[in-house]
Amino acid sequence: LHLSIRRQRQMCIRDSGKTITAASSRDKDIDASKASKIEAAKLVGKAIAEKAVKAGVDTISFDRGGYLYHGRVKSLAEGAREGGLKF
Repeated sequence: LHLSIRRQRQMCIRDSGKTITAASSRDKDIDASKASKIEAAKLVGKAIAEKAVKAGVDTISFDRGGYLYHGRVKSLAEGAREGGLKF
C-alpha cells in the first residue's frame, strides 16, 4: 500500500516477492477523477479485489505499510472486502 497526497496504489504480492496484480487511482478503468480521496481508495480496493480474484487469490494478508487503519486505508480495505477478498 502506498498513499500520496493525491493518489493511492496497492499491489498484491506473493510471499516469493512476485507481483500478482496492482491497482492505482490513476488507472484508466478506475474513474476517481471526481471522487473524494476516501471514495477513490474504495474504488482502488474493489479493483484490486476483482483482479486478485480473477488471478485465483481469495485470501490475503493486508499490510497497511505503517499507516494507521482509518480514513483512506480503512476505505481501501472495505472496498477489497466488498470485492471478495478475505483478510
